[in-house]
Amino acid sequence: MDKSESIIKLAEAFAKAQAKITGAVKDKANPFFKSSYATLESVVDTIRPVAALHGLSFIQVSHDIANSAAIETIILHESGEWLSTGIVSVPVSKNDAQGFGSALTYARRYSLSAAFGVAPEDDDGNEATKAKPDTKTPPFDLEAASKAIENTTTKAKAKEVMLSYLPTLAAANDTETAAKLKAVLIAHGAFIDQAEKVES
Repeated sequence: MDKSESIIKLAEAFAKAQAKITGAVKDKANPFFKSSYATLESVVDTIRPVAALHGLSFIQVSHDIANSAAIETIILHESGEWLSTGIVSVPVSKNDAQGFGSALTYARRYSLSAAFGVAPEDDDGNEATKAKPDTKTPPFDLEAASKAIENTTTKAKAKEVMLSYLPTLAAANDTETAAKLKAVLIAHGAFIDQAEKVES
């Protein structure tokens, strides 16, 4: 997990902000899936005002991954502290500007929603993945996934385990569970840091 040397002030501000952030407004219709969804603009509008009140902001960095749109959301605090929430990679379904743009928008929204725990309904992720939700898929075992992360002994391994679950959660459009897993990862990373200090 990439972060500044300390995230004490960031974590305090983030906890206060997250408690006040609501779900994003579903402001657009998807006629193909006959559903409504929250656009990237809606997610940003939901997060930015509350985050700003607590000295928080964010940037989204694009990464070069073949046949994918890859976005990393980094949360910033006015103190200079920062925390990367990892890279979200979405396959590009069509090798043209429209296909890439659709996947990039989905990656940006999914990454930002997961970072701040916002749970809007899916939109152009349907276009990006070209797959309808599988209603027969069993529910995700959050407890087992959390234990798998907590059983790791290094932050690198913990992050690796966390990232292994993201494709499944992305396919199910489950940003809320992804946010909970990220919280487990952050907490376990802090535990490992403290353990290393004790040992040294």
